[in-house]
Amino acid sequence: MDLIFAGTPEFAAQALEALIAAGHNIKLVLTQPDRPAGRGMQLQASAVKQVALKHGIPVYQPEKLRDPATHDAIRDANSDCMVVAAYGIILPQAVLDMPRIGCLNIHASLLPRWRGAAPIQRAIEAGDAETGVTIMQMNAGLDTGAMLLKEALTIAADDTAVTLHDKLAAQGARLIVDALARYGQLKPEPQPEAGVTYAAKISKAEARIDWSRPAPEIERRIRAFDPFPGAATEFGGVSIKVWRADAVAGAGAPGTVLTADGSHLTVACGEGVLALQNLQKPGSKRLATREFLQGFALNAGDRLG
Repeated sequence: MDLIFAGTPEFAAQALEALIAAGHNIKLVLTQPDRPAGRGMQLQASAVKQVALKHGIPVYQPEKLRDPATHDAIRDANSDCMVVAAYGIILPQAVLDMPRIGCLNIHASLLPRWRGAAPIQRAIEAGDAETGVTIMQMNAGLDTGAMLLKEALTIAADDTAVTLHDKLAAQGARLIVDALARYGQLKPEPQPEAGVTYAAKISKAEARIDWSRPAPEIERRIRAFDPFPGAATEFGGVSIKVWRADAVAGAGAPGTVLTADGSHLTVACGEGVLALQNLQKPGSKRLATREFLQGFALNAGDRLG
């Protein structure tokens, strides 16, 4: 098909690569404007833009698409379909109507569960046993369109937002190629009204660990917030990021360090105990507990948070 592709991060870049490899003619790529990144805060092209430039595909980077004057490049591309994956910019109805067969979205959840911006993180945080990818027809609603393909994926007990993202990106790339190959044979299925949940965007304010919560809940949030914003606690005015922990049996006042020796660092929660396995202080790298405790003094009885 003649396609327009709209996406920004690595999740979308894998799908773009798969569509190119499958022989589709990508006439135009839409991606968000270059953003400052890294220690030097230099402007950096999105992962999708980098793929497009590598393959010599025209790139269009509007800030927004509300103004009809911004639609000319999309209209002029005269595409069969627009494929959208984690684009991050709202597509108005006029744009949705431009491609011959409309727009298809690669969404990283089993819709209607986890509509919205952060389905990968929210599935881990909620303790879901599985997630997956849905290929859906786009409409003006927030991830409310009819579904063409849906495939489940088990969430492993040690999955972080990083590892689950990588699995879903590969799955989404494969499914969109399949959906386009079988487009005329697939019957759109309206999303059921039951089971709708919304995956709100992750904020930095959610990073702070609330030790009054149950240990399994905190452990899931630590994995869900890796790499952003990174679950964090405080001690002695220093912010400590916790990148890995295991829920274990035990009890104590929430936030109290129960053991801090060798490779053992356990902290009491509202219910149960967390054994912290991987930590990071400002200006340092992620360290295993033994290495962390060699350079940061914590003792039994100290209170975190």
